Amino acid sequence: MSNSLEELRDKINGAGDLRSVVRTMKSVAAANIGQYEKSVRSLADYNRTVELGLSVCFRKNGAAPILPARDKKVASRVDAIVFGSDQGLVGQFNDVIVDFAKKTISGSPSNLKVWAVGERVHARLANTGLPPAGIFSLPHSIKGITPLIGKILQKGETPLGSDEITELHLFYNRPTSGASYEPVHQQLLPLDEKWRKKMTGLKWAGGNLPEMIGDDLTTLRALIREYLFVSLFRACAESLASENASRLAAMQRADKNIDELLKTLNETYHRLRQSGIDEELFDVISGFEALKHLACKSGNRTLFTHLQDLE
Repeated sequence: MSNSLEELRDKINGAGDLRSVVRTMKSVAAANIGQYEKSVRSLADYNRTVELGLSVCFRKNGAAPILPARDKKVASRVDAIVFGSDQGLVGQFNDVIVDFAKKTISGSPSNLKVWAVGERVHARLANTGLPPAGIFSLPHSIKGITPLIGKILQKGETPLGSDEITELHLFYNRPTSGASYEPVHQQLLPLDEKWRKKMTGLKWAGGNLPEMIGDDLTTLRALIREYLFVSLFRACAESLASENASRLAAMQRADKNIDELLKTLNETYHRLRQSGIDEELFDVISGFEALKHLACKSGNRTLFTHLQDLE
């Protein structure tokens, strides 16, 4: 009995230590989600400023030289960027986004190039028949997002004013309500006529429109690059927030399971302990009755009297 109680005590202590680790990971995941969501919200005002700047450029220069020739209907390049996760305890995070990308770009053209962000999603893409053209290292903090976006922009940059039409598709998981997420597809390029009209139609907050200073094309090029940067930054940050949301959900399930396990172990421990105490008391009572009977039978009045006094 003592060995069983000792084993149960060790299991209870181990489960308690594991619960402490799980709750620490829950706190870290929740804090990371807050940081990434805050970074996305902080981009909103900056993105609005960039779009207003583009609106001013298009109002002054019309279509400008950024739009490719309209007689081309097929893109010269089709790039797809898939954001994954290299961390553990995220469930089906990578499988969900890879399956979603596979379904979305099924029947893709021969000039499609898929770029993976993360080693694990890179391996899964290769296994689904979408061999990646390259891989980008996944950032693990907000500070690491900016260098990643710079590398992506350098890899897929097309000179403004060229006749080459480039399609750029983003696939990533976006946080939803609670500790959950959903796969998202966003076509970022080409910057076509529809996009230009949308930017041109933005209303300026003030009564007087601003004037552009300096070279128009240089300003336009800089604003477009910032527009692409903000869009890619938001996709990466939301993917990282979703990763932590998936980990938070896993830790919440683990915490619940550990609590249930501890409850079961404690109930078993107390039941076995009470059972052991009951057995010991029964042995004492049985021994007492046997000794009293022996004293009575042997005629030892002194011992018998003492035993009666103990009762």
